[in-house]
Amino acid sequence: MKRVLVIDDTAEILDVISECLTYQGLETIVAQDGATGIRLAQEKPPDLIICDVNMPGLDGYSVLLALRKIPVTSTIPFIFLTGVADKVNVRRGMELGADDYLTKPFTQKELKAAVSARLEKQAELQRQADRRLDELRGSLTLALPHELRTPLNGIIGLAAILMDDHANCSQDEVLATARDIHASAERLHHLIENFLVFSQIQLLITERKSLAGGDYIPLPAPEVVPELAHSVARRHQREGDLTIECEEVMIQIPGENLRKIVIETLDNAFKFSEPGQPVKLIVRGMPDGSSELVIQDQGRGMTADQIANVGPHIQFDRQKFEQQGAGLGLIISKRMAELLGGEYGIVSRLGTGTTVTIRFPVIPPPADPSLGEAPSRADLDSADPRSGPLRGI
Repeated sequence: MKRVLVIDDTAEILDVISECLTYQGLETIVAQDGATGIRLAQEKPPDLIICDVNMPGLDGYSVLLALRKIPVTSTIPFIFLTGVADKVNVRRGMELGADDYLTKPFTQKELKAAVSARLEKQAELQRQADRRLDELRGSLTLALPHELRTPLNGIIGLAAILMDDHANCSQDEVLATARDIHASAERLHHLIENFLVFSQIQLLITERKSLAGGDYIPLPAPEVVPELAHSVARRHQREGDLTIECEEVMIQIPGENLRKIVIETLDNAFKFSEPGQPVKLIVRGMPDGSSELVIQDQGRGMTADQIANVGPHIQFDRQKFEQQGAGLGLIISKRMAELLGGEYGIVSRLGTGTTVTIRFPVIPPPADPSLGEAPSRADLDSADPRSGPLRGI
């Protein structure tokens, strides 16, 4: 049975609303002041709260503000009761997170309609959340066991061959087997790294922290981005499909973050396009002083709904298409760019391809003119985006 908490300082109104809601088959809890309402909402969270605006002590706005700050009550639908529903009061309530208004006096029909609408909307949101959770469970069930076992089985199997047959293997065979073991280990390492990085990113988001700001050495794009791009193309054995247009621009983000963003976004482009289909990387400066990376492919593409639902462990049509990875690369690069103060946009059409545009923030002018000079080779080596832990995270 759905539970509704009604907060009003007038006993007659509480009786009328309680009787009406009970007739609708709803359980009703009542409070005659704001403080009691807040306490009851925490002790036994309702499915809906109806609250008077004008009450002695804590008014309705204060009650709503307090409930929105409490995790267990922050998302409960909230309807205001008011004798004066002018635009200023309505706007104030909506800004605080109210879902609806009922103006006194109201009819039973109006009350029933408002309550039913709010409960149905909340039920639909819950159904959508359940569907997304089921999709996530399906993706995890399909992806994780396979992605963890495949490289690990390769390492174990190839190492066993070397141990059992090393006396009969030529040097070339030993070298080839060692390379295969290394490739499997790299794949497993990449998967584990992505899980760790994504966890760190989620922690930053939960704590409402940012990666923007800080004293980062500006990185000359032509010296770092093409090398990263070629490393991804080599791994996919598709260097012939990659084209690069890179202007002489400086990118001021930590090298480790730049490495992750470029590699994960390009990896996605190669992963979801076929050999022979071109992948293009463009690096350019913008009129406002910011820098932009554009990665285009002519692969499978995505629908508008799929773009809207890009998230962790989500791999679209995995049952239909064989694909590697745990579905973390694109969301890692997107959220990392946003934490750095940048923008990450995806435009795609199913069957045509995908374009990802990453805009990095404007580089502030140096306070000391001498700091505006190009960084030395030693500086660039110390900021090498190809190695080390994710210092920016």
